[in-house]
Amino acid sequence: MGVKIREIIPSEAVTIIELENLNGKAIAFDAYNMLYQFLSIIRGQDGKPLMDSKGRITSHLSGLFFRTINFIEKGIKPVFVFDGRPPELKRVTIEEREEIRKEAEALYKEYLEKGEIEEAKKYAIRSAQLNEEIINSAKKLIELMGNPSIQAPSEGEAQAAYLALKGDVYASASQDMDSLLFGSPRLIRNLSIVGKRRLPGRKEYVEVKPEIIYLDKMLNLLKINRKELIDIGILVGTDYAEGIYGIGPKKALKLIKQYGSIEKVLEIQKASLSIDPSIIRDIFLNPKVTDNYNLEWKEPNYDGIIKFLCDEHDFSIERVQNALNKLKEALLKSKGKTSLDMWIK
Repeated sequence: MGVKIREIIPSEAVTIIELENLNGKAIAFDAYNMLYQFLSIIRGQDGKPLMDSKGRITSHLSGLFFRTINFIEKGIKPVFVFDGRPPELKRVTIEEREEIRKEAEALYKEYLEKGEIEEAKKYAIRSAQLNEEIINSAKKLIELMGNPSIQAPSEGEAQAAYLALKGDVYASASQDMDSLLFGSPRLIRNLSIVGKRRLPGRKEYVEVKPEIIYLDKMLNLLKINRKELIDIGILVGTDYAEGIYGIGPKKALKLIKQYGSIEKVLEIQKASLSIDPSIIRDIFLNPKVTDNYNLEWKEPNYDGIIKFLCDEHDFSIERVQNALNKLKEALLKSKGKTSLDMWIK
């Protein structure tokens, strides 16, 4: 879910962009976040995910394949960062999310049996979940397409933020705001869902465009530092512990600016958290990350992609071949260069 601080981010710290604005830039994607979006959005009319003839889910592969080619056509150099072992504090959150998904799955089946398709689809989206097969198949497709992936030791967003902090990538990409608390200088949102999207439970569509949130500009405008931003997030609630009831982001900002730290706020408010806030703060300030990675963009294995998607997972060979033709053209296009000059570091 991520920390809910979007409403306090000044509009001056956010820039709406087109994909073309990211031409030539390496972007670190929070892979789990991205795959969840594909699993939620790419579904049939009855809300069921796409599947192959063996009953294996393929929604994530469809989204990953076509969206990645779209990125490459715009000159974006994708890096996919996968979660490792989450902090122990996140266990409760993970268990709660699993329970929510189970309940949503049960309601989806119930409404589907009743023939209430629109209601069923709402719960189908909420029931999306990753498993080892989905993750491994995504990693295999990424490798076949020649893009680098990184296995984070812990939180993928923390590792993506670390890459951006080091300057190895231009920005991290995720829907969640946690990347800002982890210190990513630039957070790009909506990259995986750019285009027209239907509003939940309504028959209206909105145009979704990517946006960049600049951390330094945001902190300067709010007149706080990153430690104070983290404290605001802890007051509101994170994946590691619930926040303080009745304190939303605006009130949290006001309290932190007034008293300087979450410890002082808790003292004044006569409130407490289930976890020592310094422990949560340390997760954001000193996350587990690795330097064991190699950002190298290789030539796609075109035959391997066709075998994997079409032979193994029943994708339309015509659609895949057309998409691969676009990929080949995009890789030969950059500023008159030929072959893979712009991709091989």
